[in-house]
Amino acid sequence: MAASRVVLILGAGPRVGASVAEKFASNGYKVAIASRSGTGAKNTNGYLSLKADFTKPETIPGVFDAVKAEFNTSPAVVIYNAAALTPPPDKDSTLSIPVEAFTSDLNINTVSPYVAAQQTVSAWESLPKDTKKTFIYTGNILNLNVVPVPLMLTLGVGKSASAYWVGVSDATYSAKGYRFFYADERNGEGGSKGMALSGPAHADFFAQLADHEGNIPWLATFVEGKGYVKFE
Repeated sequence: MAASRVVLILGAGPRVGASVAEKFASNGYKVAIASRSGTGAKNTNGYLSLKADFTKPETIPGVFDAVKAEFNTSPAVVIYNAAALTPPPDKDSTLSIPVEAFTSDLNINTVSPYVAAQQTVSAWESLPKDTKKTFIYTGNILNLNVVPVPLMLTLGVGKSASAYWVGVSDATYSAKGYRFFYADERNGEGGSKGMALSGPAHADFFAQLADHEGNIPWLATFVEGKGYVKFE
């Protein structure tokens, strides 16, 4: 692997984001993370920490500009790990969620990652052809299962919409060597992990996806300790 290979993690939380950053750094990547608490400088781990507001898709290009300015190269791997949901004011009424909150969550779950994917494809044009190029969206089972719980509405809408454009992107760009994955951790029976997600399992699987190992499809369902497992 070239020493200059860069990973950009959009949505660098304390569980999945932190584990993924540590894994890629240990694999020799230069790491940039973006979150609401970003500082605009390198942190104690040596990662470039950037401030980002995923409710505002128009700010995403600036994150890519900052990565290029710092490392003098574009990210070969981009991981979108931000997510949001809004509890309905009336817990029994799905459609009581204000449209402003619905729109804000849709920006975080769908529009900002879409803009990030646009920026990624443009950035990849400047990288050597033999560099493996990978976009990973941290998904869940909601793109396939409608959960009749009002709390899950905006998250489910966003994950479902993003799964579609991720799948189309992988199909239409794979001839150029660009891979797009909707990564979804499951339990051993194929059910949702819910809040029991494993950061290290994500890290190991994402590193495999970044190397394009195993001919894994865009709908990349995986199980801790096993890697890719086909459920649908």
